[in-house]
Amino acid sequence: MSINFWLILGFGAQLLFFLRFFLQWIASEKRKESYIPGYFWYLSLFGGLGLLIYSIHIKDVVFIIGQSSGVLIYARNIILIKKTKKRKKKRKKKK
Repeated sequence: MSINFWLILGFGAQLLFFLRFFLQWIASEKRKESYIPGYFWYLSLFGGLGLLIYSIHIKDVVFIIGQSSGVLIYARNIILIKKTKKRKKKRKKKK
């Protein structure tokens, strides 16, 4: 039995994608409110990139388009989070 790299990549990426929701649920339960932690977006990005690479390999155009748009959204959210943290840090220094 040979290990199929592409199958492992696909399942690994899907696992990351699942973990984002699972960990978001736990974080929300701890806060007793709906909450999206920063790591949600990193898990989304890396899971999405893995699924995008897998979908390119299997040549599934529907999957490629869906994952491509998702990866852009996840990356943009990470950029926005980093910008917000920088602004907050600058405000703290001014005080």
